Amino acid sequence: MTTDTHPGPLRVLVLGASLRQHSANACLASLVGRLVSDAGAVVDLTTLRDFDMPLYDGDVEAAEGLPRGALDLRDRLDASDAFVIASPEYNASVPGVLKNAIDWVSRIRPQPFKTKHALLVSASPSLVGGNRGLWALRIPLEHLGTRVYPDMFSLAASHQAFAEDGRLADVGLQERLAETVSGFLSLVEADVRYVCLERRWYEFLGDRTEAGVTQRVEQ
Repeated sequence: MTTDTHPGPLRVLVLGASLRQHSANACLASLVGRLVSDAGAVVDLTTLRDFDMPLYDGDVEAAEGLPRGALDLRDRLDASDAFVIASPEYNASVPGVLKNAIDWVSRIRPQPFKTKHALLVSASPSLVGGNRGLWALRIPLEHLGTRVYPDMFSLAASHQAFAEDGRLADVGLQERLAETVSGFLSLVEADVRYVCLERRWYEFLGDRTEAGVTQRVEQ
């Protein structure tokens, strides 16, 4: 039986979710992109600044349709096997601009986030490293059918964490980030290359992909 259904390299969208040009999360996104590329995958490194969208408004959607920024982000997601989000933490939760982008893109059919694999990382000058924001970010993504990787990476004290070459100054943290990225890519590769894996998403125990409520969310 042929198992290699995806002969080309993996394609990974790496999205920096901070609008600030030189933010710690932009640096972290760039570093993750380098690790993904070193692993042999094709990296699409971008930032939310590349996807201009108004605040979600159902009346605007009905009158004008989906904004160009949402459609562009949809196209970049569709062209990728998986995506990584490097997100800051705002008030222990998701940045409004990122949640707004998810809300807009989720209106597109077929639903772009469904069955995509995602890795979540964060950087913050705090000792928490933005981790609370990542837990909040999992909720809408998993609700939409994204397969969010169990391990997340949060970089504390980010204002002093990066070396001049863009890597992490702490060798142990650099190794842990590299291991997290490697494990994530191995899972993505198994999913896109081997047809023997059954694709089925369970939102919670007892719920199946064909359930009506789940279909309304994911499709």
